[in-house]
Amino acid sequence: MIEPAEKTSVARTLGYLAWVVVMAFFFANAEIQIEGGAGWATSLPTWRIENSIWLDIFWGGRAMTGYHAWVFTFMALVFFSPLAFTGRWTWRNVGLAVAGLIVFWVCEDFLWFLINPAFGWARFNPVDAFWHKHWVGGAPVDYWGGLAVALVILVTRHWRSSK
Repeated sequence: MIEPAEKTSVARTLGYLAWVVVMAFFFANAEIQIEGGAGWATSLPTWRIENSIWLDIFWGGRAMTGYHAWVFTFMALVFFSPLAFTGRWTWRNVGLAVAGLIVFWVCEDFLWFLINPAFGWARFNPVDAFWHKHWVGGAPVDYWGGLAVALVILVTRHWRSSK
């Protein structure tokens, strides 16, 4: 049986994840204004590293750009800022920040396709989204892997707190 404190904890986590999706929606819109129809910063004046074994291992084979280096780092700082402000660097809080960051990027990327006038659902595919190198089940592998990792973190976080 789920105790009232656990229900509150799960409800707070779900509320947090809803907030993360709202943030992803707004960021996707901002990124559409920056990139337009040229995804993965292909038309931005930024440095690019196209081929590297490290990109294949850690970046899904996508190019690393100056734009993405700064944006990804900034968003990580955003998600970890509550821990820095409160000084509460517990494993549970770090896990929630990591899970939130993963959910943010998966949702932001998917929303970028859906609401971008140059793309939409029809162009959410491996041909038009060529920077996503690996697809399974109609979506980039990164989406499935990222969401699986986030789910494991969140389930572990709540399972461990109920003991």
